[in-house]
Amino acid sequence: MTATLGALAWLTLVVLFGAVVPVVPTGAAVSGAAALAAHQDPVIVLLVVLAGAIGAYAGDLAVYLALCWGGERIARRLRWLRGPHRLDRVSARVREGGVSMFLVSRLVPGGRLPVLLAAAVSGVTWRRFAVVNLPASLLWSVLYAVIGVLGRAIFPEPWQSVVAAILLVILVSQGLGWWGRRRPVPVQPPTAP
Repeated sequence: MTATLGALAWLTLVVLFGAVVPVVPTGAAVSGAAALAAHQDPVIVLLVVLAGAIGAYAGDLAVYLALCWGGERIARRLRWLRGPHRLDRVSARVREGGVSMFLVSRLVPGGRLPVLLAAAVSGVTWRRFAVVNLPASLLWSVLYAVIGVLGRAIFPEPWQSVVAAILLVILVSQGLGWWGRRRPVPVQPPTAP
C-alpha cells in the first residue's frame, strides 16, 4: 500500500509540473497509471483519477496566479494576440463561456494556456477561476484514466495496456492539434470606431 501511495504522490507531482511546464505529457502519465491500476485493483483507478485531478488543479492555479501577475506583458508579446481588439474578443469569449470554456480548454491540446491567459487579463477573479477549474481538472483526469482503462480492457499484459494508452493519447492529441490548424480562421469584419 505504501508503494501505491508513493506512486500516486509522484503522479500528482508529475501532473502538477506538467501543468506548469506544458511540454510534459500529463495525459499520458494519467492514462498509463490508470492502465497499471486497472491490472492491479480497479479501486486504485479512482485514486489515480483523484491524483491526476489534484495535480492538474494545483498546477492550473499556479499558472493562473503567474498569469494574473504578468498577463498583460505576456499578452502584448504573443503574435496571435497582437491584432486590434484581438485580446478583447478572446477575453469576452472567456467571460461569456464560463465553466464550459474552461472544460473545453482543458481537453483541447494547446487550448489551456491561451484561455488561462485571456481569463487572467480579462479580470476573472482567482476565486471564480478556482471554482470553475475544479470540474475541468476532474473531467480531464477522468477522460485520460478512461483511456488507460480501455487499454487494460484490450490488452492482457500491463505493459501492453500502458503503451497502448500512451500511444492513444499521443494520437488523439496530435489529431486534435492537426484538426485545429486545418480549420479556417473566421474573419471578423472591422468594427467602426
